Amino acid sequence: MVGTAVLATVNFKPEGIIGWIIVGLIAGFFASHAMGDGGFGFIGDIVVGLIGAFVGGLIVGALWTGSVGIVGSIVVAFIGACVLIWLVRLMSGGRTATRV
Repeated sequence: MVGTAVLATVNFKPEGIIGWIIVGLIAGFFASHAMGDGGFGFIGDIVVGLIGAFVGGLIVGALWTGSVGIVGSIVVAFIGACVLIWLVRLMSGGRTATRV
């Protein structure tokens, strides 16, 4: 195989992207509420959930291999989102609520 290049292709399917957005929204919503926050809004919860899915994937991937399914994906994303929120609060000194 000298002189030949192997190219990897990535196929983005709409149902895959929509699935990740739904998983991100669910995980971000539950994580932001479980961590004692009122939520980050629709887009914020999706972002927290998607980044959380990546963080959770790194954590769980280091400990376990195999497929987890849709419910497992939500759980992994939830765990990652909780860790993400905790790290952000740790680095920023936490949020203080201003009440009027």
